[in-house]
Amino acid sequence: MREPHSRTYPDERAGPFPAPPATYTDPEGRQIELVAVDQHERPEETDITDLPLEALTEMYVQFDPADRAQGIPPSNESRIRNWLGPLLENGINVIAAHDGVAIGHATLVPDTDDPSSLESYDDVEWELAIFVLQEYQRGGIGTQLLEHLLGHACHLGVDHVWLTVERWNGPAIALYERVGFELCGAESFEQEMAIRLS
Repeated sequence: MREPHSRTYPDERAGPFPAPPATYTDPEGRQIELVAVDQHERPEETDITDLPLEALTEMYVQFDPADRAQGIPPSNESRIRNWLGPLLENGINVIAAHDGVAIGHATLVPDTDDPSSLESYDDVEWELAIFVLQEYQRGGIGTQLLEHLLGHACHLGVDHVWLTVERWNGPAIALYERVGFELCGAESFEQEMAIRLS
């Protein structure tokens, strides 16, 4: 039997959230495709979902080092591939793509090596990570990625999601709060936040 959850989650549930696949038009008129690419439930194949490791590796190689947080994403191609492998195998993932090229990625990482072996996903605590290439930031794509990831996760039976964010990152904290995350713990440079999905 699994231990009880290790952090405090809000009593009130957040949602509902939209689920992929979906298309979003950003303020610059770019059509952004949002697709789920995890092994748990795959939609019809697209260029991105056919080769998610390749698409995401290419995206993360271009990632601005100034946008890296808490050591992720890694900084060279082999480390990026090693980092992505388990995320794609065990995590829940949504990619944002523009013209067939990955430009954003949101993932939920389970607190167990094999979440599929458990009776249900609500027994798992899932850590959120989200990344958008710099030239696509500040256009609402991060919000769309986050909401569609949470919608997809809710559909799969996920209940408990948490994250850490650097205390100085006010825009990210505001985004997480808008979606329904609440503060649940703190360390010296990081703030922990959590959400319960409906």
